Amino acid sequence: MVVMKFGGTSVEDARAITRVEEIIRTRSTEKPVVVVSAMAKVTDQLLAAANAAGSSAREKSLEISLALRERHFNAASELLGTGVFSEFHSVLETEFNSLDDLLRGIAAVGELTSRTLDNVVSYGERISSLMVTEALRERGLPATHVDSRQCIITDSSFGQAAPFFTDTELKLKEHVLPLVNKGRIPIMGGFIGSTRDGVTTTLGRGGSDYTAAIVGGGLTAARIEIWTDVDGMMTTDPNICATARRIKSISFSEAAELAYFGAKVLHPATLLPAMQKEIPVLVLNSRNPKNDGTRITAQGKPSKNIFKAIAAKKRITIVDVKSTRMLMAHGFLRSIFEVFDRHKCPVDMVSTSEVSVSLTVDTVGSIPAIAADLQSLADVKYEGRKAIVCLVGDNIRGTPGVAARVFGALGEMNVRMISQGASEINIGFVIEEDDVPEAVLRLHKAFFTEVDSEVFGEALHKELVRR
Repeated sequence: MVVMKFGGTSVEDARAITRVEEIIRTRSTEKPVVVVSAMAKVTDQLLAAANAAGSSAREKSLEISLALRERHFNAASELLGTGVFSEFHSVLETEFNSLDDLLRGIAAVGELTSRTLDNVVSYGERISSLMVTEALRERGLPATHVDSRQCIITDSSFGQAAPFFTDTELKLKEHVLPLVNKGRIPIMGGFIGSTRDGVTTTLGRGGSDYTAAIVGGGLTAARIEIWTDVDGMMTTDPNICATARRIKSISFSEAAELAYFGAKVLHPATLLPAMQKEIPVLVLNSRNPKNDGTRITAQGKPSKNIFKAIAAKKRITIVDVKSTRMLMAHGFLRSIFEVFDRHKCPVDMVSTSEVSVSLTVDTVGSIPAIAADLQSLADVKYEGRKAIVCLVGDNIRGTPGVAARVFGALGEMNVRMISQGASEINIGFVIEEDDVPEAVLRLHKAFFTEVDSEVFGEALHKELVRR
């Protein structure tokens, strides 16, 4: 069995969905299970519609919904024959009428709760999965729609729901596995789930990747394929560095570090269910399906290069906590982290001394409230517009002088914090957000001009490398 996830750009219009059908057909003998995102930008528009309704801007919210309705109707009319489209037209009408009723209700109350917001944004995946199912059927593939809310069972942390894996696995085996065994191709929407009481939830932005991993883990798939609009994971962001190279092979631990520290190809939580069952994950390009992409496995392939990739995470805030009252006193760190725990704010990097702690967070909206709580413990300062740059690779632990080479490449650039992870596969540091492009370019030139061809593909722009 293979689980195939197609992102928003892979299902953004009729032409893209046709490519998806062609790719799925090549896997038809491998018992595919398909997970799809909402069409590109649809989730953003649904959020805008919900927020407009919550501000009592009823007409604006309905205008956004109407534009989405027309976009989906146009795509469906291109994909489906006249007879099938006539039948599917009523399905789309029902879904969008339901969405409009929900938006009117929000506007009437003048309040948007997190529970209601999850319901609104769930329509993107609900509708796209229905449309992809019909498109595959129209082209002769035995597709069957499965409502993900029947299978992905979560807690009630709306907007960032956590799955109950045991419940979910049972539901997958009840609703999905029998279809696979009958030769059907289940089509599911990513990103969405429901509580044990049947209330719609979402897994957070990027959650369709996570859905694919949950499904793959729950059904013990042979592999999980993440289809996107790039040729795989890259040595760095190609929008910053034109000589970025494709990574052919990488370990779970390296890929997870990169995903967390800013690599945009994968959702940070995606790999967890796959890691636990050692299921390979492939990152592939739906616009270039012949490319081998990136293969993520438990160990990865040994590389002659020190690093596999460079990632950058922007919108970081440094929080400095200092108190001489805590000299030689125990419990200082515990008291600090209890504050962050109360505000449900994750911490990225930490640097400590006897009387001070510096740490970084990316939950900008919570910072004033966190700082106010910390004032009872110590003096607090915070600065925004920072970024974490992270270099990841399995060879760090066995290579002397790595840090000297990294900071030598940066030259006179001001570095605010430095961290080498306990996992011994990453070196991270904090710089000004505006310095990220220059830092990445310098580091990439220093560490990726010559590469191991067994682990890395060609540069995007080979002529720039030769210079």
